[in-house]
Amino acid sequence: MLLTSQRLQYVNYTHHDIDFLTTLLKNPNMVRYIGEGDVRTDDEIHQFFDWIVGHYERNDHYGLKLLIHKDTGEKIGHAGIVPQIIEEEEVLEIGYWIDEKHWHRGYAKEAANALKDFGLNILQLDKMISLIQVGNIASEKVAISIGMVKEKQIMLKEKDVNVYTIFASNR
Repeated sequence: MLLTSQRLQYVNYTHHDIDFLTTLLKNPNMVRYIGEGDVRTDDEIHQFFDWIVGHYERNDHYGLKLLIHKDTGEKIGHAGIVPQIIEEEEVLEIGYWIDEKHWHRGYAKEAANALKDFGLNILQLDKMISLIQVGNIASEKVAISIGMVKEKQIMLKEKDVNVYTIFASNR
């Protein structure tokens, strides 16, 4: 994926980035609304890394990409287009995680909007979703700000999750 936005470059993870991934996955504030909400063990971090790079092998446009600040080169989080199975249908999710020290600067909205535009306009997807656990108000605001609408609530990993959707016709 050769994607950039105003302040960010989107690049594939490599083994050199596991330390950064570890900081995200060991921070309780970062994982509060991810999966079961628990920090990850070292083994789970390596499994998550393998899951991320496994998406690149399927389609280089998929998977979480490191978000690198263009001016400073600093890693500020990750975001990407992630295949998910929801109610027996494969859908593509716009996922975004911003490192806690970079919260409240508009990076999540910038990344999500760039991914939405890329998915709908370049990849010509008909529909994209965001899976947001109930209570994650900040992520809901990001989804709404890029034109997504709450479609339904489902249960994932024993958590109530809102499915926000945007269709190509809503571009």
